[in-house]
Amino acid sequence: MTFDEIVPAACTLPTHERPLRAAEFDELFARHLVKVEHPSPTRVHLHLVGNAGLAEWTRDLAHRESTCCSFFAFTTTVSHDLGTGRVSVTLDVEVPAGQSDLLSTVADRAESVRTRAAM
Repeated sequence: MTFDEIVPAACTLPTHERPLRAAEFDELFARHLVKVEHPSPTRVHLHLVGNAGLAEWTRDLAHRESTCCSFFAFTTTVSHDLGTGRVSVTLDVEVPAGQSDLLSTVADRAESVRTRAAM
């Protein structure tokens, strides 16, 4: 199933902007995603590692997404390694039960992008 087939009507992002937003997430995942955890049908943990700008990039993208798709609840947790200057970001994504298929598609896409980028 594609995003366009399962994106709910509650999403207010104009249709022509959706591929651009998906590309932004793909770039984030390709460059920084190290692990995807899907502990429940309504919750995903996306673990990212990068440099100082990663936390702000992740927060900004999550904020813009939650503005147009209010069914997504994002929580960002950041930790810094003072020795290396690296930043670890966990982006928790939660949705209502009725959006679990969409969340599974997001998790699968993130993992697919991460895997392709690692090749």
